[in-house]
Amino acid sequence: MGELFRTSLYDVHKELNARNVSFCGWEMPVQYESIIKEHDACRNSAALFDISHMGEFFFKGDIKNSGVNESVTHDLVKLPIRKCKYGFLLNERGGIIDDLIIYKLSEDELMFVVNAARTDIDYKTIKSRLSSGEFINRSKEISKIDIQGPKSKEMLREFVEVDLDELKYFSFEQSKFDGFSCLVSRTGYTGELGYELYMSNDKAKEVWKKLMAKGATPAGLGARDLLRLEMGYSLYGNELNEDTTPLEANLSMFVKFDTDFVGKEALLKQKEEGIKRLILPFRSLNRRAPKHGDKIYQNNKLIGEVTSGAYSPSLGYGIALGMFELDKYDENKEFETRNERGSIKMQKDTLPFLKK
Repeated sequence: MGELFRTSLYDVHKELNARNVSFCGWEMPVQYESIIKEHDACRNSAALFDISHMGEFFFKGDIKNSGVNESVTHDLVKLPIRKCKYGFLLNERGGIIDDLIIYKLSEDELMFVVNAARTDIDYKTIKSRLSSGEFINRSKEISKIDIQGPKSKEMLREFVEVDLDELKYFSFEQSKFDGFSCLVSRTGYTGELGYELYMSNDKAKEVWKKLMAKGATPAGLGARDLLRLEMGYSLYGNELNEDTTPLEANLSMFVKFDTDFVGKEALLKQKEEGIKRLILPFRSLNRRAPKHGDKIYQNNKLIGEVTSGAYSPSLGYGIALGMFELDKYDENKEFETRNERGSIKMQKDTLPFLKK
């Protein structure tokens, strides 16, 4: 394994005694003091996340005629300026190369925010589909800090020029943070009120420390994973991969079939033939929780596999997502997950697990 990349906040994490792990080629904090404490801070106050490992691409040119519009599952021509959309970059088979968020900066400018592990393949794939326009990978120049939680607005308010009361969900503004450039986005991966901040690397420490001074709690990847699972949000490499389509991932609402995109014909064929497998939510009857890779059985027959699972601190029981073979699954009967340590009885559930 080669040397791991480090974000511009590495020294700050070290000062805070973060426990770092290897994640998608980066050395990232999985926790500081306690995953549960960090989770609770996000649900009840505000938490800070270093998400600088994610990738950022910038396109400038003719959005309608350059090929960029057909690269993702949304119509970027119709997307209003200062709005963003969650969607997919697909292969010809309809499989998910990545899930990403696309920002409309101006009539001819876009920003793509992609997963760290997929940055290189995403950039090469989108670039290969362009016939014109400028397309730049600026991932190593930009730091991204998320502040999430019910008190995030009041902690952030005094530092930015944006009227946070007017900033709607999946909207953003090019603004200032204490005088320097910072894009402020009303988005997040936790299900809470929150904001994602994009800035140059040399300003990240200042942003982090000022928000900490306001009371935001540093939180690592462990808490982030719990928070996203409680909301039923998919994770690339777990629920999503190149062999899974958005329809199988139960995310067809983020595919706009009234526009053209790579992979559309494969998805239309899958719709016509019928979905044979599907990501579904379920829960345990106690505190026990299955893990990624555990098998799902019903009537002693293998019917699927757990894609994500954890104990939910908010709910007090185990929650999970899994890929089910629909022709083998009877939703009216109980089922269980199994691994080498034993089995756990489960029951179907609905998303989000945590009803807000």
